[in-house]
Amino acid sequence: MVFRARILRYVAVCAAALLPCVGLAATASADTAPAAPNPVAARLDAYWTPGRMASALPADTTKGTESGPTAPAASPAVDGPLPGEYIPPSRSFDGIPQAGTFFWTDATGTGRTCSGSVVRSPGRDLVLSAGHCLQGYAGTSPRRHLGFVPQYHDALKPFGIFPVRTNGVYVSQQYYDLGEHAGAEYDFAFAVTEPNQDGTRLQDAAGGVQLLTGTGYYHAPVRMIGYPGGAEKPLECWSWTTKWLSDDSADPGTFPRIACDAFVGGTSGGPMLVPWPGGWAVVGVIGGYHTGGNTPQVSYSAYFGAATQALYRAAVTGAPPAGPNTAAGS
Repeated sequence: MVFRARILRYVAVCAAALLPCVGLAATASADTAPAAPNPVAARLDAYWTPGRMASALPADTTKGTESGPTAPAASPAVDGPLPGEYIPPSRSFDGIPQAGTFFWTDATGTGRTCSGSVVRSPGRDLVLSAGHCLQGYAGTSPRRHLGFVPQYHDALKPFGIFPVRTNGVYVSQQYYDLGEHAGAEYDFAFAVTEPNQDGTRLQDAAGGVQLLTGTGYYHAPVRMIGYPGGAEKPLECWSWTTKWLSDDSADPGTFPRIACDAFVGGTSGGPMLVPWPGGWAVVGVIGGYHTGGNTPQVSYSAYFGAATQALYRAAVTGAPPAGPNTAAGS
């Protein structure tokens, strides 16, 4: 209880102190040259009307689907709160420029959505999300109206929409080969974007967060943000991460774990942020164990380590992206 009280006091101080930093991080580069409008983004902007965005369904159909305030701690089939565990509340808000949501249509034409965050990169064009959100877009797979909207809220696109490039989705080869359960430790992805309809690069428009790898499992305070499917606004929650050793042989590995209420389908890929000079750094995304967690109260992430850093390098250098190994039948 003393630890929880200290964390909550620290969270309140950090939340107040960091508000000016968010605005600074979103400021566009002063030396950015004027760019030509992007007709691809203009067409995507016209397609994603307020009605279509509002009706898009979560891509992560299992996240947070199990009900009940408490799940048995030792059950591999059901993850969730420990007996008596405090679950920090979430709240709806207008979001921050560096977090947003993907929109796309699946093979049936149904609109889909998943969360993501803008990470700092040399090309100023990179989004971080979960592997299970973007794995269907390997290589030259049809993008089907795939774009990213930073700080989406109330059917608005405050910074426009950023198309994802052809061959611009990077998911680890291990994730494709092992699948979303056996490969849960590799459940992260990057998407390289094109400029928005005005020709502005993503990071120039919305700012970015710093990607951190190899920093361990324990972080406090952590600000988690995600976009529930169909909601008008994103959710945020202040909490802390701990270490979770899987007891489910189908989803092996060790994962960061965070308790935050009401994170359901659509929030997958949402960032777990920690304070960083000038704004924020990201230490995880909703995903990993049980593709982010079976209950709305507890979420997980794949651990960000050497594999995450290698995938980031592949994305920023334009290496050929991985894809399903058809020879292995996956």
